[in-house]
Amino acid sequence: MPIAEEFNWLRADFSFAIAIQNLFWGIGQPLFGALAEKYGDRKAIIVGAITYATGLVLSSYAITPGQHQLLEMLVGFGIAGTGFGVILAVVGRAASDKYRSLALGIATAAGSAGQIVGPPLAQFLLRDFQWQSVFIIFAVLVLLSLVALFFMRVPPPEKVEKIEEGLGQVIYKAIKDPTFTFIFVGFFSCGYQLAFITAHFPAFITEMCSAVAPGSIIQSLGISSTSTLGAAAIALIGISNIGGTILAGWLGNRYSRKYLLAGIYLMRTLVAGAFTINPITPESVVIFSILMGALWLATVPLTSGLIGQIYGLRYMGTLYGLVFFSHQLGGFLGVWLGGSMYDLYGSYTLVWWVGIGVGAFSALIHLPVNERPWKSRQINAC
Repeated sequence: MPIAEEFNWLRADFSFAIAIQNLFWGIGQPLFGALAEKYGDRKAIIVGAITYATGLVLSSYAITPGQHQLLEMLVGFGIAGTGFGVILAVVGRAASDKYRSLALGIATAAGSAGQIVGPPLAQFLLRDFQWQSVFIIFAVLVLLSLVALFFMRVPPPEKVEKIEEGLGQVIYKAIKDPTFTFIFVGFFSCGYQLAFITAHFPAFITEMCSAVAPGSIIQSLGISSTSTLGAAAIALIGISNIGGTILAGWLGNRYSRKYLLAGIYLMRTLVAGAFTINPITPESVVIFSILMGALWLATVPLTSGLIGQIYGLRYMGTLYGLVFFSHQLGGFLGVWLGGSMYDLYGSYTLVWWVGIGVGAFSALIHLPVNERPWKSRQINAC
């Protein structure tokens, strides 16, 4: 909002920049996964962080929608190098079979720490700094995260198992497998819902939510305006997500991952539907944030765990990166459609209902997934 207001842009202009970021995050994810598997995890993460920070710094000088949209390609690639595709492959190789799903859940939940801190920190910084300075501050924070690499200990991909097939062969066979297609298509709605809410929910709350009542519990927590509530809602989603994602990882060690995924998408559909058809109040925003937060990234350890379970760990980063591309296609559509529909109709209602529909579809499409390991299926076929 500060950028759009300074240059008097339509909301769709900056929304399209964030949509492009999500798309190039998806394009870059399998590329960085393959880079990590060939040259090493640390090198891929370092390249990703430098690319990410460079994109943020250059974006701080952008003054037209086209410049922001172009530079968000760079930011998207940078996020791919520091995001789930690379990190979860590292965690998957480091964890034992017994605890792999839980470990993936804990690693995914750790991402929520940034979601808890990021929006309120941005809101706080924007009170005293120009948005350009805030971009640079976040670029420095991205580079500081590289300190964690000194503590990373993980077996290299070559030692996980004997390599019987090349990367190209594995990708070709996976793409031909209907189960891979089901997972790929099902992850689309996750990206749509998460990206739309992350990009537009604070503005949606600021404009559509009723005022915070004087003397209410919410006001007593220091939230006196709907704009502050918008930033707090994203942080609250992150807080709730920590427990939900770890729980999903724990359950993934014990129960069918495909049925857990179908259940999560169904619950998201019900929660979003109930929120949409009822009046938007500070209380309903808080309830929605807690419930949606519990389901927020719960799909990630289950989806990545399913990829490792079915196709093995050797090329888990690349295969998960391909599936994640579908996630980011959904993210592109969610962010872009949110801004476009708002400019056309002055409302996000239609975009909410599209998200509810694709969520229900994802719940159904996970049901025919074949969870048996790929190698056992090939042996039985022989």
